[in-house]
Amino acid sequence: MGGKPPKMVEGPFEPTWESLEKFTPPDWYVDGKFGIFIHWGLYSVPAFGNEWYPRNMYQQGSKEFEHHVKTYGPQERFGYKDFIPMLTAERYDPAAWANLFRKAGAKFVVPVAEHHDGFAMYDCSFSEWCAAKMGPKRDLIGELARACRDEWLTFGLSSHRAEHWWFFDGGMKFPSDVQDPRFSGLYGPAQPKEMQPNEEFLDDWLARTCELVDKYQPQLVWFDWWIEQPVFAAYLRRFAAYYYNRGAQWGRGVAINYKLKSFPPKAAVYDIERGQLDDINPLFWQTDTAVAKNSWGYVTEQDYKTSDQVIGDLADIVSKNGALLLNIGPRPDGTIPEGDERILLDVGRWLWVNCEAIYGTRPWKVYGEGPTQVVSGLFTDTKRGAFTSRDVRFTAKGDVLYAIVLAWPENGEVAIQSLGSALRLYPREIGGVQLLGSKEPVAWTRDDAALRAKLPAQRPCDSACVLKVQPKR
Repeated sequence: MGGKPPKMVEGPFEPTWESLEKFTPPDWYVDGKFGIFIHWGLYSVPAFGNEWYPRNMYQQGSKEFEHHVKTYGPQERFGYKDFIPMLTAERYDPAAWANLFRKAGAKFVVPVAEHHDGFAMYDCSFSEWCAAKMGPKRDLIGELARACRDEWLTFGLSSHRAEHWWFFDGGMKFPSDVQDPRFSGLYGPAQPKEMQPNEEFLDDWLARTCELVDKYQPQLVWFDWWIEQPVFAAYLRRFAAYYYNRGAQWGRGVAINYKLKSFPPKAAVYDIERGQLDDINPLFWQTDTAVAKNSWGYVTEQDYKTSDQVIGDLADIVSKNGALLLNIGPRPDGTIPEGDERILLDVGRWLWVNCEAIYGTRPWKVYGEGPTQVVSGLFTDTKRGAFTSRDVRFTAKGDVLYAIVLAWPENGEVAIQSLGSALRLYPREIGGVQLLGSKEPVAWTRDDAALRAKLPAQRPCDSACVLKVQPKR
């Protein structure tokens, strides 16, 4: 540790909230709607519990602690550092990853550059504890950046460095390698979580984060929750001004993701972990969630969501002015698990048919209708029932309205109450209704109560279906 922050970059932004609130989300982001998040690191090696294994293996009494001692031996003899040679990346093919992400219909990609564990997956100038110098001895992030841009995918990065201040504090409470000064570059300060970071740590945080910007030119920088600590505020302002001004110099739109209340709402893009909003938000926002319910990183026993769940959430989020950042967890050898790949390809097949109802759209007057309740907030996306054929989400593009029916109706009939003539949400006369992906005509009528449509027998896709509603010309 000991990186020194760079000098400020000249440009339209100053390190004040007033100045930073002039930020506007770039078009590639607001139009793109769907991105891939990637949790890949040393925590993928033990493949047990979740990506917090490095912390929990030093928490006495945890299942990870017991598993670690039983499998690898005492933490004094085999610590987290000893997983580094096992992160081989021997089958890592960034071009194949990027091609998969494009097939999935993603428009942007956000790998974790450094998680709470302090092992950087990029070529870090401020530490020897990185993938470019240890383990695979490759700049894994740099390789992926090039591959993604070759596929015309916008490239971003996440930094979880802030949480490193306290992440290994459990190892200070019993004999472990965390206490060995030779490994302090990996294990960090290991301070109590209640203690605020000092100036040295904060300067180093800023230096590392600015290096990520300068070295890889990401167009999205994602932060986890702990930057909300009051002591980070001045550093966040300095970083945001530095980054936004760099984006202006590059001539490319950039954005920052934040959680909770670490930024004012207009100064960056609000992100909700494993959760959504219950209505349209006037400001563009994002959900980050994973294909698995139990872990962000690779573990041997993943509890996967269904592809229908992911597609339903994508439609719900976009209808409320949001984007979905969907996470996968590669294995330590660099392969993407078959379950992760299957869900990505399912989403891609659905988007191939229905993409015009997602990309480049904007919210309509109401987000939708139906019985399934979506609760606002963190960690809620697995706490509700499945969407039904009565659950509909709306998006719009000009005077074209898309009604996304979140499950195929068993009898092939749809009644959309929001489009009933009495409600006057859609006052114009309807000129036509089309099922995306189908060449068959849709029989439809409209009365005071609803727009009623009889869908063709042949389904164009396996999940949600989309009715394209156009006004009479």
